[in-house]
Amino acid sequence: MSNISNISKTLSQLGDFLSQFKASGVSKKENIPYNESFFESFLQRIETAKNHNGWFTKDSVLFAVEEWSKLLNINNINTWISKYNFKNTNSKTVAIIMAGNIPLVGFHDFLSVLITGHKVLVKQSSNDKHLLPLLVSYLEHLDESLKGRIQFTDGKLENFDAVIATGSDNTARYFEYYFKDKPSIIRKNRNSVAILTGNETPKQLAALSEDIFRYYGLGCRNVSKIFVPKNYAFDTFFNAMYSWHPIINDVKYANNYDYNKAVYLMSEFDLLENGFLMLKEDASYSSPIATVFYEYYNTLQEIKDKLTQDQEKVQCIVSNGLFNNEIPFGETQKPQLWEYADNIDTVAFLLKI
Repeated sequence: MSNISNISKTLSQLGDFLSQFKASGVSKKENIPYNESFFESFLQRIETAKNHNGWFTKDSVLFAVEEWSKLLNINNINTWISKYNFKNTNSKTVAIIMAGNIPLVGFHDFLSVLITGHKVLVKQSSNDKHLLPLLVSYLEHLDESLKGRIQFTDGKLENFDAVIATGSDNTARYFEYYFKDKPSIIRKNRNSVAILTGNETPKQLAALSEDIFRYYGLGCRNVSKIFVPKNYAFDTFFNAMYSWHPIINDVKYANNYDYNKAVYLMSEFDLLENGFLMLKEDASYSSPIATVFYEYYNTLQEIKDKLTQDQEKVQCIVSNGLFNNEIPFGETQKPQLWEYADNIDTVAFLLKI
């Protein structure tokens, strides 16, 4: 496929455009192609996304955009694609059913389809439908050959050759039935966990707070559960979370906190809480908003065995030198281009269809 260098360059230019939008501040740069047409428009889309979905605060959207700007440079893109053979790729149409839990959550699937030379048919979530269409328009301005390769639909998916679909466990069962005759990647509910030993530094635990609270904990890469040794000192944990205490001023978060706390208290569950985060002992992985589950362990081998058994429920394992596939504290929402959801190599899948 001869246009791999073209799409790589186009995506790096998109990264340059996105680099103007940061959580620390938005700053218009010189020499960004088509900036006069798109800079203010994208700012407006960020505002629209915020108004449409109360979880998509400006800070959350800008954080997501900034992370993508860091990923989309030519060195990262070349590292990502270097292990694949793009020759003899027959262009197909790939449908993507996107989740809407965090901003631009389906963007990696979208880029994977483009980079492999296929056409893409996008069905967005109603919760996250404002950002991607403008970015697609920007890409089409950068590279006119992309026009006609990208379509959006709100209706029934038709005329496609393969599908990548993300949803809940319930919708995944529907997807598996509905798309049983198509090559597919079907993603279900997953959560991320952290394994603590009690020897973590305050800096490491403070970094863990980023993994817990970023995007209000709504992402599959957010830590929703911690494993701790018996007699763990939770005061140390809560102290490290404190920098996020203003999150309770967000009405949607506060409502969830109050509701879940009331449910727990009426059910007479034992709770640990600090006014903006609850800890509840629970064997499951998927905790409600404003809650992190915890579970005690006796030995690390016990945890390793459990997580191996439950690997299809777990997206990320956060720890410090305990697991081969671990992610450092504070890094769960900063995956590299070559780090795939559910450990399924999307590009390899797309090159085989």
